[in-house]
Amino acid sequence: MTKFIKKHYLKIIGIFLGSISGFSYYYFVGCVSGTCPITSNPYISIVYGAVMGYLLFDMFKKKEHGTN
Repeated sequence: MTKFIKKHYLKIIGIFLGSISGFSYYYFVGCVSGTCPITSNPYISIVYGAVMGYLLFDMFKKKEHGTN
């Protein structure tokens, strides 16, 4: 388990921070009328934020050296 966490720690941090950001966006900005597909539901905002956090933090991973 710790080997997995050490290997993917940036992705885990990205998912965590993205989830917090998604909920914060829902809470502080949100959509009162309910017509906004992402910000009208807190669960969708959290998942969207987690995906964006994962993608953002995945850009900073180290390149693996191949044996080609």
